[in-house]
Order: sequence, then C-alpha cells, then structure tokens
Amino acid sequence: MDTIDVQENRTGYKPPVLDTASRRWVAELLARADIRIDGARPWDMRLHDPVALDRALAQSNLGLGESYMAGAWDCERLDMFFDRLLRAHLDREVKPAHALWYALQAKFSNRQSRRRAWQVGQAHYDLGNDFYAAMLDPRMTYSCGWWQGGARDLTQAQEDKLELVCRKLDLRPGMRVLDIGCGWGSFMGYAAERYGVRCIGVTVSKEQAAYARERYAGLPLEFRLEDYRDLDAAALGGPVERVVSIGMFEHVGRRNHRTFMQVAHRCLADDGLFLLHTIGKNRRNTTLDPWTDRYIFPNGDLPSLGQIGDALDGLFVAEDVHDFGADYDPTLMAWHANFEAAWPRFADALGETFHRMWRYYLLSCAGAFRARELQLWQWMLSKDGVPGGWRRPG
Repeated sequence: MDTIDVQENRTGYKPPVLDTASRRWVAELLARADIRIDGARPWDMRLHDPVALDRALAQSNLGLGESYMAGAWDCERLDMFFDRLLRAHLDREVKPAHALWYALQAKFSNRQSRRRAWQVGQAHYDLGNDFYAAMLDPRMTYSCGWWQGGARDLTQAQEDKLELVCRKLDLRPGMRVLDIGCGWGSFMGYAAERYGVRCIGVTVSKEQAAYARERYAGLPLEFRLEDYRDLDAAALGGPVERVVSIGMFEHVGRRNHRTFMQVAHRCLADDGLFLLHTIGKNRRNTTLDPWTDRYIFPNGDLPSLGQIGDALDGLFVAEDVHDFGADYDPTLMAWHANFEAAWPRFADALGETFHRMWRYYLLSCAGAFRARELQLWQWMLSKDGVPGGWRRPG
C-alpha cells in the first residue's frame, strides 16, 4: 500500500485551502453530530493537520479517509465517530463534484462487467489467506454473523448464522446446492458436514478457491474459479435443489442485478429455494462511497430494496425478507479486535498506511451499521411460491 500525502492524493488532486470562516462552518457541522474538533471524548476528532478539514469538505469521505490514512487526524473510537456523523446525516450535507462522476459512472457504464469482475478478487480477497485467517472466525466466514441467538463470540455468531441459513433452506441429505460467491467455503463446508449435501461454489478469488479446495478435500464439494454469468443448469449437471449467495451480491452492480437473478433462476429446480444474503442501502439513487471504491471494494455497488425487487420481478416470489443489519456492528467490531491483535505479524509487510486504511474500513462500516445507514437482508425466494407459504424457522 502506497503512502498517502495529506496535501495531495495519488491522483494528483490538491484540495482548496479553506478560509477561517469555512473551517468554522465545518466545526459547526460536526457539532451537529456532537463531534468536537480536538475534544477529549472517544468520538471526538483530534486534528493534526488542518488540511484534513479542507479535504473532507472538498471530497467528502474520500478526502476524510485519505487524510486519516496519512495521519492528519485521529479518533480514539472511529466507530462512534461515524455512528454520530451518519445519524446526523452529515454525509448528505457535503456534495463534492466527484460524487456526480461516480453517480454517472454507475448509471451509464457497467463497472461490474465480466472483465472488471475479477478486480475485486485480486485487490481485496487475494490479500492473503493468512491475513484473513487472523481476522475472521475459524471457518473464515466473511459476512455478517447472527448474534440474536445469544452468541457470545464471533465463532458462535458465525456458526449460528450458517445454521440459520441451512434451516431456512430446509437442507436434506443428498441435495445439490449452488453457492454463488462461495468465499473460503464456510457455508459449503458447514452444510456438507451437518446436513449431508453436495455443493458447487464459484468465486473470482484465486486465493479463496485454493484454500477451500485444500481445506475441504474430503467432502463432496467443488470449487470453481468462475464468473457467475457462465453458470447454467447444464454446466452444473442439471438444476440444483438450492441456490445460496452470501455476501456476493454487493459486487454484482445495478446494471447486472437482473442477469444475476436470471442465472439463479435457470440453475434452480422448479420447486427449489434461493437464499440471497446481501448488504443493502436505504436509498436507491446512491453509489458506494468513493473511498471504499478506491481502497477496499473496487466496483462495489450496494443494492436497495427496490433495486432487488426490480431484479426479481417475474422470476421469483419473495417469500421472506429478513433484516438483521444491526448484527453487522458486533461482527465488524470483532473483526477489528482480531485485526489489531494480529497486526504485529503483518506490520512489516503491509505498512502503517495499510494499518490505518483497514482500521478506517472496519470501524467506519461498524458505525454505518450502528447508525442503521446500512442494512443486511436475507431474501428467501422461490420460483412459483411455496404451497401454503414459506415459514421462517423459529
């Protein structure tokens, strides 16, 4: 990870220098969220270089994040900072010009095309299996845990989530399951071990596929390095009884939502079930923030409820929509604790700029879910409706 100069980011952009009145306005804006500059509370912003305010006003979260990476400001509890900032909707107060550019790109270009779909695998998921093993639970589950069942730690929360998914899908021995975006194979491994099913999983990450093939070599699981658009029933050896996608739809993009649903539809048996687990946003006409797009998830695009509804129109019956986005807050906080504890092992290889970047990513996301700015939905879908209705397991 390259170091980021607070005065000039890697694109060569130089922020305008704000006058005293403008910086005072920024301070007043933060005060609306009960955030003080150089205050003593854990969520207050400690300013080391005033240009951080210039960057935040000129570039919103891109400037705020890059100036944090550069060490221009600090905060003892970034999660609390972002919870307050987003609950006060301060992100809607700052409308930098580059935000329009991202919106136009999302509307008129396919940033998640077949060629670009592999970029997120290379940039994010291929960081290294040792790195993710240090941060995640023992099964390497990189999605929201289920804490509402009484889990006391990350391991149990992820086991409970996988069990919840299996019960919603009503898995039975011998069933064939397609996992679109299988990650390191946590769901597939759990489902095969506990429910006796056979699974085919696809991913765009070479590291994930290699890890999963080795770890689950003795189970009836197949891991493919493949774009989801290449899937059809013939390639799977016939329609599957169940389709699941956990934490992958965020990479599909609004221009491909319909295609994704068509793929799931053509792979699924007529009486089958499809569970879609995805992060979502509250408003349709927004894009992934530019900092996250640049540094964490290239070409990401969080869906809204309406966008998902449009995509499945005429293809699936929505049997159930389950929101447990609040559970992503403790999941991210647990990942952050693991990351910080393991950091000395990776510090020399990755460097302090990466350290600050990853901390900003995990804690800003925790704050966003805590503020209910982001959601986590599990959709239960069937082709023609479950006779008598599908019932969420108790």
